[in-house]
Amino acid sequence: MDGTVIRLKDAVVSYREDVALEGVSLEVVRGEFVGVIGPNGAGKTTLLTVINGLARLVHGEAWVLGMRVDRRNGIELRKRIGYVAQVENIDPRLPISVRETVLVGCYGRLGFLRRPTTVQRKMVDGLLELVGISHLAERPIGHLSGGEYQRVAIARALAQQPEILLLDEPTASLDPPAQKDILSLVRLIHAQQHITTIYVTHDLRTLPSVCQRVVMMKGGRIWREGSPEEVLSAEVLAELYGAQLPVEPDGGWSMRSSQ
Repeated sequence: MDGTVIRLKDAVVSYREDVALEGVSLEVVRGEFVGVIGPNGAGKTTLLTVINGLARLVHGEAWVLGMRVDRRNGIELRKRIGYVAQVENIDPRLPISVRETVLVGCYGRLGFLRRPTTVQRKMVDGLLELVGISHLAERPIGHLSGGEYQRVAIARALAQQPEILLLDEPTASLDPPAQKDILSLVRLIHAQQHITTIYVTHDLRTLPSVCQRVVMMKGGRIWREGSPEEVLSAEVLAELYGAQLPVEPDGGWSMRSSQ
């Protein structure tokens, strides 16, 4: 299908005796924003690992950005994919600054033996402004709050000029105000840049309201998928998570009742 940038077919990933993904098929088109939700251990992070060229399939196939995913092209593929994980624990003694950390994102395309150009340095300054941390440009990376660090991580991923952005529980471990700020930033970035985005979360309160499609995972499989209006009902979510969920995603979705 024209415009498809991610295509998984019957993908199976196994770690020793544990099957992390079991027969997963998924297609994502260019510019789409897909939310992936489900309980812990559902296979959400493994799905991102496959897309990012870091998982070995024991069955099935994966095509990303026109390349069949295998060990030979994983490095080349990751130059074109930005990845943001949960907040990392950073040694406060680490001397690297915020600006230098974001500049690291340029090296995927540059190569480590070349220095960032003036144009790329200006781009990084623009990204610092976009994510709201220009005033922190010279601060050591280890002296940031969790929310500030996630803004750096997002800017660093964008410095790669990615064609796909993978966000793996980016608001986990953050306090509610910081979570709200990161969600606002994610919405802003998609509105401005329209990067193909896969956003993983187990916490419905942090599911961005810009999601065009929601993929529900359970037991290593895609359990259900559809537009938010189709799948974000209290009854479906209770079945997915095995419990009644009193919260609403991102304050933007109004859960419907199927009754």
